[in-house]
Amino acid sequence: MQKIVQALQDVIQESFSITVVPELSRPDEQFGDFATNIALQITKQVGQNPRSIAEKIASDLKANLGDNVKDVTIAGPGFINITVADDKLWDSIQTITQQKPQTYASQTVITEYSDPNPFKVLHAGHFYTSVVGDSISRLIKAAGGNVHAVNFGGDVGLHVGKTMWAILKELDGEHPEKLTDIAVEGRSEWMAKQYVRGTQAYEENEQAKQEIITINKKVYQLHTDNDHESPFAQIYWTCREWSYTYFDAFYDRIGTPFEKYYPESQTAPLGLQTVKEQLAKGVFEESNGAVVFDGEKYGLHTRVFINSHGLPTYEAKDVGLSMAKWNDYHFDTSVIITGNDITEYMKVVLKSIEQFAPQLAERTKHITHGNVKLAGGVKMSSRKGNFLRAIDVLEVAQEANKQATGRDNEQAVLGAIKYSFLKQRIGADIIYVPEESVSLEGNSGPYLQYAHARARSVLAKVQQQSHQTQSQPVLDAAERSLARKLSEYPEVLGKAVTELMPHHVCTYLYELAQTFNRFYEQSRVVGDQRQAVRAQLVSIYADVLKDGLEILGIHAPDKM
Repeated sequence: MQKIVQALQDVIQESFSITVVPELSRPDEQFGDFATNIALQITKQVGQNPRSIAEKIASDLKANLGDNVKDVTIAGPGFINITVADDKLWDSIQTITQQKPQTYASQTVITEYSDPNPFKVLHAGHFYTSVVGDSISRLIKAAGGNVHAVNFGGDVGLHVGKTMWAILKELDGEHPEKLTDIAVEGRSEWMAKQYVRGTQAYEENEQAKQEIITINKKVYQLHTDNDHESPFAQIYWTCREWSYTYFDAFYDRIGTPFEKYYPESQTAPLGLQTVKEQLAKGVFEESNGAVVFDGEKYGLHTRVFINSHGLPTYEAKDVGLSMAKWNDYHFDTSVIITGNDITEYMKVVLKSIEQFAPQLAERTKHITHGNVKLAGGVKMSSRKGNFLRAIDVLEVAQEANKQATGRDNEQAVLGAIKYSFLKQRIGADIIYVPEESVSLEGNSGPYLQYAHARARSVLAKVQQQSHQTQSQPVLDAAERSLARKLSEYPEVLGKAVTELMPHHVCTYLYELAQTFNRFYEQSRVVGDQRQAVRAQLVSIYADVLKDGLEILGIHAPDKM
């Protein structure tokens, strides 16, 4: 592809004295391997009919590329179609999984995602963003980046005050010894119930609300005092540890590792200090006893960074997080993945940071996604308690898989869920349908896992017979069609990396598997006189499937 683009540039420069970077697309297979509308683009500059321009370019391009191309033809008003020579196509796919874009070569990239809050349960949204964040991390790593996956969560804040208030009610006071009565397997659910109870009390009972506000301040104070000994502190630290143990177990189960947690208790002091320093410099301003950033100057909205009680808000904590990540990693790029609901919020936070640390704001990329919804389109709410837990998603997928296959296969279940999430473009709401996700037919994770296992099974049979790989063969139609599809892999990865959109990989892998099925229907592999050629095609196909599935965080089994 690069050779063709360079040849087009040279031909256009030599023939028309125009410097341009042509774009190549993939036409329908019947028209060729690549197409360009460059003749139409330069018509005005050249002052000729686009068809005439295309004919001149095509003639010169064929001479320039020589035996690298099989044919160069003109279609319509001036589209140029290019068909690569079989031997060049064959050569290009031999190392196809190694031809990855190096967009992030030698760059330090922080990916921050999932971001659950201790004292609350993981819901389906956390599952979704964990899968998306992990795949984006893998894309960046494949493109040469030095990736550090981190997690941010609120171990201080009003939600903690609400939960701690309810926990103290449940324990009849500050009695940490009573926590031993809570069964290990039920700890996360127990804390989730306390959060719902505390939230309801905060919203419905003024006395409870004031008590929660006091407890919230007390939580901040125990961090300031480094208090681990008081009964209140023992309850807090024990429950916080329960949360992190629960998070780690879930991330380990789904194969989404994190290098570091950034608890808000660590970023809040740095954020508070930074906001106060920048208040003195005029970046922030005081308003009714609080400290705010006037986003309206920049076409945004105004937000509070330090509340009237002197406590840092989420905004200040995010300032501290950005500073902490910079201090720890001096990143080239910081990717933050969150829900759509904080798009405008994050614009204000980044605009405030831009005023005193522009390099941090410039290097930060915010990717947002929709909500995972219950059936009927109901949005989840951990505040109300009517939400789909992360573990629920696993359990319904496991049950659907058992119904479909009669087996309990965790890797197939994870592949089903992950692919179901990733095949959709990031941004829209997600409605998870377990029965569709576990199907061995159609556009699903298990379908691709089975496709890989099937290819490996064919290769195992081939290995039982002696054969030698043929180099640069003349390809029949079915073989060439598969080789052509395989050759698209680097381009797909390039697009996925540029946009940080894993769904491009999903779409390609599904199309590739369909292309292989057509090939396999027409072309016997084992025992055929063309076994060597076809076995090598199957091997490359299996490698590409495995490579693509790994980028999606999905296991590629040799057997199913």
